[in-house]
Amino acid sequence: MNKLFFWVCAVLMTACTSYKNDEVLTESGLSKSRFQTEINGEKTDLFVLKNKNKMEVCITNYGGRIVSVMVPDKDGIMRDVVLGFDSIQDYIKYPSDFGASIGRYANRINQGRFSLDGIVYQLPRNNYGHCLHGGPQGFQYRIYRGIQVSDREVKLTYLSKNGEEGFPGNLNCTVIMKLTDDNAIDIQYEAETDKPTVVNMTNHSYFNLDGDPSKDNSDYLLTLNADYYTPVDSTFMTTGEILPVEGTPMDFRCPTAIGVRINQNFEQLKNGNGIDHNWILNTKGDIQQVCATLESSVTGIVLDVYTDEPGIQVYCGNFLDGTLTGKKNTIYNFRASVCLETQKYPDTPNKADWPTAVLRPGEKYESRCIYKFSVHK
Repeated sequence: MNKLFFWVCAVLMTACTSYKNDEVLTESGLSKSRFQTEINGEKTDLFVLKNKNKMEVCITNYGGRIVSVMVPDKDGIMRDVVLGFDSIQDYIKYPSDFGASIGRYANRINQGRFSLDGIVYQLPRNNYGHCLHGGPQGFQYRIYRGIQVSDREVKLTYLSKNGEEGFPGNLNCTVIMKLTDDNAIDIQYEAETDKPTVVNMTNHSYFNLDGDPSKDNSDYLLTLNADYYTPVDSTFMTTGEILPVEGTPMDFRCPTAIGVRINQNFEQLKNGNGIDHNWILNTKGDIQQVCATLESSVTGIVLDVYTDEPGIQVYCGNFLDGTLTGKKNTIYNFRASVCLETQKYPDTPNKADWPTAVLRPGEKYESRCIYKFSVHK
């Protein structure tokens, strides 16, 4: 009897262990079942993309978020290079922009107010008196409808209804994410409206190219293909000026360690609590040109960014403070990442001479961003 009892226990333990192992479906250690739930009657899931180089990208339709990105370092070791959480429940418990497909309007709109065709629209004011990233219930907290087109592509769609967060028009949005064989994440945004509105979408991944969020970004080399930037006031709002980077700590036209610049005694760095600014790209919409490069000297991982947008917001995790615990119980410390958000300039709806963000019925909003990974040995 005792032998039989122990044999049954051993079988059950083996079965339980196998079940737990089966739950880990991704290279990054994510359990797909922890992303499968319902929020307000809508289902969430985890979509896994892989290419021939064994690179892996995990995406959830909750906020259209990139949850993990596994890429090889200079020694061939696979590293997860974005911040995020292990489950939908954690994303809900700890509101953040980690990896999200941001909309309806990425970045800030002054006082949450803009005028279009003579009509004034008031949006929520959720950041120093301004509307940030579409408001407190922007696209990062909405459920996209997700379809896995292939093992290398996912299609996300979302209907943002007229009046949502104060924005006019029913906006049909599409985000297509493709993983290519040259280790690039190719993101295409599309949208159509039935009423004049403003649109500005982006991806808000927090990149940590060391694959170790316990380390900050001080040693990362940053290069920006930009001669000018848009300064901000003490509330992080663009002033309307366009200033040259020449002779300032905002000059990243040559590869420069972030730590060399970010703590300098410079008014803009004080206003942004570090680097949290929009640069005006020299690429002028040419997606064949690299607009930004980030590199870790520790892992050799290089991230090149391409876009057809006129600007890029660089944010260096200045508000991470060690209070968030992310994937694999890792604490996300101060400046443990860099965000590279391709987009229209902040507050464009209130600055007539800046590239327009207006979308009208019969028109199609299109925007593209490519995050391409390689190694420098």
